[in-house]
Amino acid sequence: MGKSEGNGIFLADSPVEIRKKVMRAVTDSGPTVPNQELSEPMKNLFTIMSVVSEQSTIQFFREKHANCEIRYGDLKKQLGEDIVRFTEPIRERINEILADKKYLAKVVTEGAEKARESASKTIKEVREIIGYKKFN
Repeated sequence: MGKSEGNGIFLADSPVEIRKKVMRAVTDSGPTVPNQELSEPMKNLFTIMSVVSEQSTIQFFREKHANCEIRYGDLKKQLGEDIVRFTEPIRERINEILADKKYLAKVVTEGAEKARESASKTIKEVREIIGYKKFN
């Protein structure tokens, strides 16, 4: 949501963490004239909303902003709920994978094996390029 550390929403974040982060999102003081252009912080929130929210929800808050009637707290609460709903299947799958210790051990073992093979090949190529020969 922003550039400062700890300000990102992660797919594995709990619903409580997501809601908390969204509620801390920067906004502005609100529109002062009808149809005022969105500020940069509000563009960010609407961009996220365009990914996770239904079109009718986005339209509702755009109209409220255009009419100078928007309540940022309401927008952020809705956005938080929409993000929680959108990320729920991903979060569930992450938790399933993390709970399967046997699967994780297999992935780590296979990954280490592939990395060793790749590294050995690279080292062999580098040694040939630089003319390194083993002493016997």
